[in-house]
Amino acid sequence: MKRREFFKTSAGLLVTPLALDLYHVNAWFSEKKKYTFEFYRKGETAVPVKKVTPSDGFYLHTFYDVCPFSPSQKYLAVTKLPFQNRDARFGDIAEICLIDLEEEAIKTVYKTKGWGVQLGANLEWGKTDRFLYTNDIINNEAVCVRIDLETGEIIAYKGPKYHLSPNEDTVIGFPLDLINMTQMGYGVPDYSPGKEIKGAPHDNGLWKTNLKTNEKKLLVSLEKASQSATDPGYLQGGNCYFFHSKFNSRGDKIMQVMRCLFPGNPQKKGRNASLLTFSGSGGNIKEIISREQWGYGGNHPNWHPNGNSIIMNIVPGWLGEKTMRFCKFDADGNNFEILSEKFSGSGHPSVTPDTKYLLSDYYVSKLKNEYNGEVPVRLIDLTTQTEVHICKIFTDMEYMKKNPVLRLDPHPVWSRDYKQVCFNGAPNGERSVFIARLDEIIVEKYE
Repeated sequence: MKRREFFKTSAGLLVTPLALDLYHVNAWFSEKKKYTFEFYRKGETAVPVKKVTPSDGFYLHTFYDVCPFSPSQKYLAVTKLPFQNRDARFGDIAEICLIDLEEEAIKTVYKTKGWGVQLGANLEWGKTDRFLYTNDIINNEAVCVRIDLETGEIIAYKGPKYHLSPNEDTVIGFPLDLINMTQMGYGVPDYSPGKEIKGAPHDNGLWKTNLKTNEKKLLVSLEKASQSATDPGYLQGGNCYFFHSKFNSRGDKIMQVMRCLFPGNPQKKGRNASLLTFSGSGGNIKEIISREQWGYGGNHPNWHPNGNSIIMNIVPGWLGEKTMRFCKFDADGNNFEILSEKFSGSGHPSVTPDTKYLLSDYYVSKLKNEYNGEVPVRLIDLTTQTEVHICKIFTDMEYMKKNPVLRLDPHPVWSRDYKQVCFNGAPNGERSVFIARLDEIIVEKYE
């Protein structure tokens, strides 16, 4: 990135260089707009559910493993999309919005080119209600941006953000435009067409940026990651990419999804995904779900709140199982456990700290005949093996049939005290965000 230049961000705001090669963005906040949260199917759902976004556009929260509630739980962070029937292209601008859950009000706090239709602008809270983190494309580079909600100051860093460390001092990320090479919607629009990974390079991979010093360095290269595979020979001739990169709750371990594409090779189809873990400093790289294991069928992995285990939908075919199951295993791959023999795995699972309750949804493609495009948001008590459908929400809009990249998953995510659930839906044909209260079901106290 060239320094000593003055240029503009997505919203046309002036950007100036600071010390440590940081960028300062002269930003603005919109006026707070009040509206009324609407009940969703009042009296017809298992628990009270409200639509908390206004009916003036298309909204979504970040992901099922990224809490949109602020640390005090007074605010909710959401992305407002400029449209909903096509994927983001370079130059399209999304709004980052802050919802005051007490006042029932919303305001825009930033505008960005760095977004996708699945994760929005990848919004994450810091340790307090003061800082909100996102990405933007500045000077033709996707970088982490910090929004100071108290002062309005906005700082842009050197490196990209896919995930923020729990202590708020580090972000990690694979180049966000390259994430779309294996699956659209999870990174940012392509701002340098023609760029792709060749092989498993030693000089690209997961980047780590220190938010105190703004030092950006390569934490784990694709070369080192591919060498950790149980069958590295299979990856020869393929192009390796990183996908989900996630810190555990303590910040001392990172899980990393790796994929390998073989263009023009019909014998090696698909994404050839595997799951790795390594220390927060990039050492002790270990493949814990191999390409062969994931090949039986699997979805996104998620850290358990204890920071020691991983929750994942996977078909344990190597154990003779033929059904997708909710599974739990240690960060080193040991102690593999099927959490429910009764309920099939689907959607995006996460659990409470004591592993008593499991929250998930379904992939709508599995349910069209039974639910007519309405997806149940599921709450399973793993101790009693009973299931409650918090509600059913429509997500299957007509244009998605032509372009599945545009699918809308509920991505249900816990509040910080596990007494609320936030999820996406479109019952009126417009992407919206909902909150369900679980006080009547979950009486346990979680911190």
